[in-house]
Amino acid sequence: MQAELIYDARATLGEGPFWDHQNDLLIWVDIEEGSVHFYNPANGQDKYRELGTRIGMAVPNTEGHIIAALQDGFAWIIEDSNPIYIADPENDLKNNRFNDGKCDPQGRLWAGTMDLEAEENCGSLYRMNEDLTVSQMISGVSISNGLAWSHDSKTMYYIDTLSYNVMSYEFSPSEGIIANPETVIVIPKDHGAPDGMTIDRDGKLWIAHWGGGNVSRWDPDTGQLMKVIIVPVPQPTSCVFGGSLLDTLYITSARTGLSVQELNEYPESGGLFAVKPGVSGYHSSCFKGKPGRIDDKM
Repeated sequence: MQAELIYDARATLGEGPFWDHQNDLLIWVDIEEGSVHFYNPANGQDKYRELGTRIGMAVPNTEGHIIAALQDGFAWIIEDSNPIYIADPENDLKNNRFNDGKCDPQGRLWAGTMDLEAEENCGSLYRMNEDLTVSQMISGVSISNGLAWSHDSKTMYYIDTLSYNVMSYEFSPSEGIIANPETVIVIPKDHGAPDGMTIDRDGKLWIAHWGGGNVSRWDPDTGQLMKVIIVPVPQPTSCVFGGSLLDTLYITSARTGLSVQELNEYPESGGLFAVKPGVSGYHSSCFKGKPGRIDDKM
């Protein structure tokens, strides 16, 4: 099975797809170009806003306002105003940036960081609560990437790309606390590095494999590979279920780091792709916090 190009975005580093079911839009970001995009599958139009800084992820809150993890911390992206910064948990780490993130089913925002040169163990995973306070949840991360939660909210899955592992954590829905990490999937190096991730209604994980040209379905209970979706570019980055029935898998990709020869061979690199894999997923979770800064809450 192969994913098909739906929009020739030519993104430098497309990432963070989020299905906005209230507006039937795919929200995604181009990290290196500092832009947040709103793709409409109904008419094929992609509207975007340039922010002038790297952006690792963006999701709406329950009122439709966009919250993002930028180069210099968390910020609200509201209409045409400049980003309204909330908090920068790594103010002292100027060579780090946010890379990926999403909300847990209870509406807390999780986002992680990495070194700009991908130096190992320089990043962390953070949790932002509804009151906009931020907590460091995991330290010593190399490239913070995919996140997913089980349907019963008792398990969180997490990818640190350079580990080539998927970790599971016991998750407290009421408190957002994680405990007892366990390796549940070990990715073979020749399959491609694990990047972004989502979960389907059967509890199986879908992982985009950077350098592998595929998005694959994995069983976290057995660690086994179940299905491979070919993406006709070397660097798929992430995926999310969307559409009216949540049965379309949308996939982002990247052009960064590819040679002229590789770009000629894979001209659709950086595009948006879609496939109907035969299973469906869940609604993407929105952030429950409201616009403001932490000091506004004190």
